[in-house]
Amino acid sequence: MGEQTYDPDRAGQAGPGRDVLVSEEERERVVERVRDAVADGRLPLDELDGRLDRIYAARTRGELRVAGSGLPEPGPRDAAVGDGAPASGFALGVFGGFRRDGGWVVPPRFTAWSMWGGGRLDLTEARFAAPETVIRAVALWGGTEIVVPDDIDLQVRGFGLFGVFGGREARARRDTAGPAAPRVVVKGLALFGAVVTKQARK
Repeated sequence: MGEQTYDPDRAGQAGPGRDVLVSEEERERVVERVRDAVADGRLPLDELDGRLDRIYAARTRGELRVAGSGLPEPGPRDAAVGDGAPASGFALGVFGGFRRDGGWVVPPRFTAWSMWGGGRLDLTEARFAAPETVIRAVALWGGTEIVVPDDIDLQVRGFGLFGVFGGREARARRDTAGPAAPRVVVKGLALFGAVVTKQARK
C-alpha cells in the first residue's frame, strides 16, 4: 500500500453528504459569515474578494465547506433567527396579566396591551422568526416589562404621557450586539402606566 498524503481540498469534500449540490440559502449563510469575520477584524479585507469568489464557485457542500474553512461558527444568538413556528402576535392583559418566556419564537410583529393589568415579555431564551422584530407595547393604567439579553441589537422608541417609558439600562446596550445578532425595536406608549425594558440578570 502506497503512502497517502493529506490534501485539504479533497479532505473538505470527503464524507457523506459532501457531494450534495449546495443551495443558495446555504451559500448565503457562508457569505454572511465571511462579512461578519471581516467586520470583526478576523479576516483581512484584502482576502474578502478571493474568499467570496471561492464560495460562489462552490457547487457542492464539500466545496462550500472548504471555501468557508477557518471562519468562526455562528454564536448561539447569531443562529437565533428563523427556527420554529412563531407564537401569536398579540398579548392582552385587562384586569389581569400575560407572560411570554422560555424558548418561544417571537413573530416579526408583536403587540402587547396592558390595561389595568400587567404583562412580561422575556426574550432571554427566545428565538426570532425574522432578523428584525418590532414590539408595539401600549400600557393604559397598566404595565409591560420587556426583559432583554445582552446579545441582541435593541432600539427603544416611544414616550410616556403621565407614565414611564424606556429603561436606561437596556437602552445603553443597544450597540453592543454582534453584526449578525437579531434586532428588536420596541415602540410604545405609556399612559398612566409603564413600558419598561430591562437587562436580564446574569
